[in-house]
Amino acid sequence: MGVQREPGQKGVSWSNIAVGGIMNMVTTLGQPLEVLKTQMAANRSQTMVQACRTVWSRGGVSGFFQGLIPWAWIEASTKGAVLVFTASEVETASLASGINPGVAGLLGGMTGGIAQAYATMGFTTCMKTVEITRAKTVATGAKPPSTWTVFMDIYRREGIAGVNKGVNAVAVRQCTNWGSRMGFARLAETMIRKVRGKGENDSLSAFEKISASTFGGALATWNQPIEVVRVEMQSMAKNAASANRPEKLTIASTLKYIYKENGIKGLYRGVTPRIGLGIWQTVCMVSFADYVKAWVKGR
Repeated sequence: MGVQREPGQKGVSWSNIAVGGIMNMVTTLGQPLEVLKTQMAANRSQTMVQACRTVWSRGGVSGFFQGLIPWAWIEASTKGAVLVFTASEVETASLASGINPGVAGLLGGMTGGIAQAYATMGFTTCMKTVEITRAKTVATGAKPPSTWTVFMDIYRREGIAGVNKGVNAVAVRQCTNWGSRMGFARLAETMIRKVRGKGENDSLSAFEKISASTFGGALATWNQPIEVVRVEMQSMAKNAASANRPEKLTIASTLKYIYKENGIKGLYRGVTPRIGLGIWQTVCMVSFADYVKAWVKGR
């Protein structure tokens, strides 16, 4: 199952291409949208314009790339290979069992999302959120601690659990993220084939593939509440010290706290930039990945 090279065959491995693709994804549009989404989810009273101004005040253009180096790069260099390899294997096995493409995509995405969350994303997601939400005291004349200093401080105080705070929320998010993105994208591809009169084995044009991924990426943001919960669990923003905030945060207690403080709208703060992020990620990791798999298989 999956794409494999014959012994001795030269060329770039499937996992290396996946890493390269996701590194490009996060370094271009990925991180700015991630920063804006996180800023709004952590500071739920801010509008998008206010969030943009706040991010800009933290270093101009570089403010939109907070947490990129090293955390987003560490995450990107590992999670892409885990997601693509796991999802591809599960999706291929599901299709071979006679399961329809939409359900196969759903199963592959869910499995890949859970695998990448627990294998690689716990501490990197936590530290990205810390970088985006922590106070940068440089404005008062004091030199802010480096990201590694903050990491070691959290590790000394709370151990492995501290730097992996919110990992269960990350797993729920990634499971529903990629299950929805791949499932909806494959469903959209099936619909496009029917409308265009194409068979199951007929290839789609680049525009049709991107359209399907756009559909999948946008609809997959239905799970924004779990993303807001994840950000709150990992946040170092000022409101994280609120007297009403539970001392021990679980997914359930955090959800209850956010709803009590900000209502249903609070659970969907940051959904607009996340729609853009979801579309970009799905185009890169579904449409682009399909072309890469075909290219590698052809070699």
